[in-house]
Amino acid sequence: MINPNFIDVIGAILFLVAIVHTFSTKYFEHLAYTNPRYSGILHLLGEIEIVFGFWAMVLILFMFGIEGKDSAVTYVESRNFTEPMFVFVIMVIAATRPILQFVEKIVMSLAKLIPIKKEIAIYFLLLSFVPILGSFITEPAAMTLAAMLLSKNYFGKETSTKFKYATLGVLFVNISIGGTLTPYAAPPVLMVSNTWNWDIWFMLSNFGWRSGIAVLINTIGIVFIFKESFKDIIFKEKTDEASVPFVIILVHLFFLVNVVLFAHHPVIFMALFLFFLGYTSAYKDHQNNLILNEALLVAFFLAGLVVLGGAQQWWLEPTLMSMDSSTVYYGATILTAFTDNAALTYLGSLVEGLSEDFKIALVAGAVTGGGLTVIANAPNPAGIAILRHNFSEKSIHPIGLLLAALPPTLVSVIMFRFI
Repeated sequence: MINPNFIDVIGAILFLVAIVHTFSTKYFEHLAYTNPRYSGILHLLGEIEIVFGFWAMVLILFMFGIEGKDSAVTYVESRNFTEPMFVFVIMVIAATRPILQFVEKIVMSLAKLIPIKKEIAIYFLLLSFVPILGSFITEPAAMTLAAMLLSKNYFGKETSTKFKYATLGVLFVNISIGGTLTPYAAPPVLMVSNTWNWDIWFMLSNFGWRSGIAVLINTIGIVFIFKESFKDIIFKEKTDEASVPFVIILVHLFFLVNVVLFAHHPVIFMALFLFFLGYTSAYKDHQNNLILNEALLVAFFLAGLVVLGGAQQWWLEPTLMSMDSSTVYYGATILTAFTDNAALTYLGSLVEGLSEDFKIALVAGAVTGGGLTVIANAPNPAGIAILRHNFSEKSIHPIGLLLAALPPTLVSVIMFRFI
């Protein structure tokens, strides 16, 4: 293990504090409702999206006070914030009315081909087809689409809290593994695919088919377990929203596709996004309110994770490298629950001479554990931001998510390690 300096130790301590804070947000939200006098600060501490950004700022203040302004600024500027920026942009575009109507029509058409109750068929597709679609439109886009449509139709008062948590767990796990059919959609795969020369055929043969089967098993399992819950659910096929002209949908798809194509180039996709904002302003009649606030909070969360996570390399990299190709899969699965899975695979890509088995096991473990916590996979905060308003006190308990995600995670373990 690398000998840490004082700032490294402070960074590790603050990272641990941030993790504990993440698991305590439900408690702070409860206190906010029971203590109106201090509700402002308690709501702030209960906002899961601000946790890592808040403690990242504390770390920078420590750097500023101990090492000086230049050191603090140099560290922040050395971080790569492309992923938080991309997730922000893709969330806003994917959640627009034209894109949602387009995807909803596709899901409705496919549901008609499945000889079961419509509400069950649509639910099945939202937890299987959309996560696999994430391999082509990226996982953050798939998460946004699935979460928006689930929130609209399946997270109402008529469904139990148990059903909502179980759905959340399956959604997060399926999104994490569903993006592994291609080398660019899942953040932990994206971090290594160019360095290790993994193309789409490599991904399909080593990850894709296993992920597809696991996604189907997870979805069939939850549908079977909660089949009674669908009796009270009615899919809202007709709404008060006017149908969006196909030309408007095509323009939105143009922006979405090009943002995905230029995901590595923030200057270009941010320029496209600014153009997109101008376009939506000109055609307000075909828009709902853009989810700018939710997307910005998610970007703040991920940016904080980038800043805090960058200070963990001194212990995280040696821990990973001390494992062999057999144990690194389970090590990565567990570590992913407490660190961003893309950070794990990125650290692995910096090491030369790794065996192919080690590389595959590292990435497989990273995506397997990607649904266990909000910080495990970059799209997870987006799902939390969209769906948490449907839970009591508008907050999702991290322990509830962890327990709900364990069964589908075990299915992924079986597919990646024993099949």
